[in-house]
Amino acid sequence: MSEVKKIHLYMTSGCHLCGDALELIKLSKYFSAISITQIDIAMSDELIRNMGEKIPVIECADTQKKLFWPFSLLEFDQFFHTICL
Repeated sequence: MSEVKKIHLYMTSGCHLCGDALELIKLSKYFSAISITQIDIAMSDELIRNMGEKIPVIECADTQKKLFWPFSLLEFDQFFHTICL
């Protein structure tokens, strides 16, 4: 796996679940192939409307497919492998 894939982590400050999601991603067997951009939904009324109660949300930058919390390490790895790679 030589190509780094970009994912977005939609979150907001003070969200302990968002921190949990980030730590889970760091445990992924694909972590070395991931570039994470954290996007604070508080910066956009539209993001607050669309994701306010759903964060943390992972999005593959290429496909714009999303994985909504709660998810396990296995579910993240499966999502990343099938959707992002």
